[in-house]
Amino acid sequence: MENKLTQKQKKSISVAGLLVTLGVVYGDIGTSPLYVMKALIEGNGGLASVTNEFIYGALSLVIWTLTLLTTIKYVLIALRADNHGEGGIFSLYALIRKKAGWLIIPAMIGGAALLADGILTPAVTVTTAVEGLRTIPAYVSFFGTGQDTVIFITLIIITFLFLIQRFGTEVIGKFFGPLMFLWFLMIGSIGLVNVWGNFDIFHSLSPIYGIQFLFSETNKAGFLILGSVFLATTGAEALYSDLGHVGRKNIYLTWPYVKICLLLSYLGQGAWLLKVKDNEELQVISGFNPFFEMMPDQFRMIGVVAATLAAIIASQALISGSYTLVSEAIKLKLLPRLKTIYPSTSKGQLYIPVVNTILWISCLGVVLYFKNSEHMESAYGLAITITMLMTTILLFNYLIIKKVPKVIAGMMIIFFGLLEITFFISSISKFFHGGFVTIIIAATIMIVMVVWYKASNIERDFVREVSIEDYKDHLKNIKAETSIPQYATNLVYLTSKETSGMVDNEIIYSIFDKQPKRAEVYWFVNILVTDEPRTMEYTVDTFGTDYIVKIQLRLGFRVPQQVSTYLRQIVIDLMKEGAIKKQPQKWSTNKFNQNIGDFCFVLVREELSVDSELSKMSRFIMSVKLAIKKVSVSPIKWFGLEYTDVKIEHVPLLLGSRKKTNLKRVATKKV
Repeated sequence: MENKLTQKQKKSISVAGLLVTLGVVYGDIGTSPLYVMKALIEGNGGLASVTNEFIYGALSLVIWTLTLLTTIKYVLIALRADNHGEGGIFSLYALIRKKAGWLIIPAMIGGAALLADGILTPAVTVTTAVEGLRTIPAYVSFFGTGQDTVIFITLIIITFLFLIQRFGTEVIGKFFGPLMFLWFLMIGSIGLVNVWGNFDIFHSLSPIYGIQFLFSETNKAGFLILGSVFLATTGAEALYSDLGHVGRKNIYLTWPYVKICLLLSYLGQGAWLLKVKDNEELQVISGFNPFFEMMPDQFRMIGVVAATLAAIIASQALISGSYTLVSEAIKLKLLPRLKTIYPSTSKGQLYIPVVNTILWISCLGVVLYFKNSEHMESAYGLAITITMLMTTILLFNYLIIKKVPKVIAGMMIIFFGLLEITFFISSISKFFHGGFVTIIIAATIMIVMVVWYKASNIERDFVREVSIEDYKDHLKNIKAETSIPQYATNLVYLTSKETSGMVDNEIIYSIFDKQPKRAEVYWFVNILVTDEPRTMEYTVDTFGTDYIVKIQLRLGFRVPQQVSTYLRQIVIDLMKEGAIKKQPQKWSTNKFNQNIGDFCFVLVREELSVDSELSKMSRFIMSVKLAIKKVSVSPIKWFGLEYTDVKIEHVPLLLGSRKKTNLKRVATKKV
């Protein structure tokens, strides 16, 4: 099967492409100026504790964190580690998973933390943006400075955001690029206005100020201030994950503009703070945020609206990214199958209802629990530090596979590993201030992944496979046995066995023992999810017959598994080659498929046999997996078989050795 999608997609450079990149990639990192300086000031005791040394030092740490982690690690290094144009932690894992089995651990940890970030990002960014309303006198005079109204507005925006997901974001997405372009232009311009005439702020470009500040008495938070500094680079992982949507060149061309605007915003906040740090009226403001306070009064309402729109775009990017992440995890056998909807024909447009519901409820829960952005930030930074650290581990192994000198690869993992461990320690210190929420969310996702992965390995190790060659004559005889009613013209089984000529023992049991099934052609279809994201290929083995066909569908981890659709094309191809006979249909109403017979798909559903002799842990893992399968999406929908004839058969799943029975025969009592 010729596959045009397996070719590495080339992204054309155009104004439209650059705007789309701004809208898709930079929403998360682009909203960081909303809360970074706010978090730094709050962590140091408020505006009254701010000094010139604090401003220069804190800004220096922010600027160099943004440079080292985002520019060097992600833009210059990680973007080179693309999986046929796709990025993200699971795409990276797919590239290197054959190197060592243990690499699944950092992949699962990083993926779980990134999904936790998908919950925290909407809560943090939208709440922070809406809190900007309290800097507007007209709002304060009507609603006051209380947090209840802010929470209410935040909950409405988040609910609306999740409700529109089912309709797809293709139309809305067209506005994201221009809006983000204007957002960066706005924050850069406001920053530049405040920097103008206060050029001393450029001292903070020197890393010396940041290093000195870490060990200075002016830094009241000490080493732990890095937890707030790290918030400046929270969108870097999303930048890598969205590589497949926009292409590397578009990111390379847009990042300088984005970074300049971000730096101007941070420098502008710093320059403004140098002027007003001794203002007693500002010092007593609760939840003081220099991002909004430095705006002219007449412009502040526009600024709050723009910040809210940017927060929505940032949230949308993380929500959409969560769907993609879950979809990739499912196809890598790390999560159970879930119903997936494709609202449009655009690349990357998918919607997973159960994920949307879980994210929505979790976001509302985070907002209601923390109540303000200050507390949420403690949980927010921790999620990304975990993901970044796991990505560094995987990147090191990628560089080794690509034969990068071990010295260079080693320097990379040591430098970025130590840097990210430092940020992780400073973030974990806020565990009881909100960080525990991240751990709970990520751990829950991680447990599901581990159970699913372990259970799949148990099945792989114990489920018996048999050779089709051993049953070739049996299938020929049952095909010719006219005393048995024909079950179907084409009888199709889905098999987990990738080896050519091998199928699951349960399938042979179904054909001969469960109920003898006579058919013209017996099809055994195996689906192999490839490391490439968009592969669409197949292989065929007919075993020298015209009545047995073993198919392996090689599908990329982003390709929907529409088995019925693919199988019809394969049937036509094989008939043209003469590999199988035509199947004329006397009563068919479809004039285009009059030479293709009916199909019946038999899905074998396992039930854990009580006779299985497994360890308590293995039995528990298998029981949990089978329980999850019952509430996950039906295999009929997953494999695209909704409009075909499908039979589901229940067979006992015997794992390990069979338990021995100790029945004792006794004499029958005579009455």
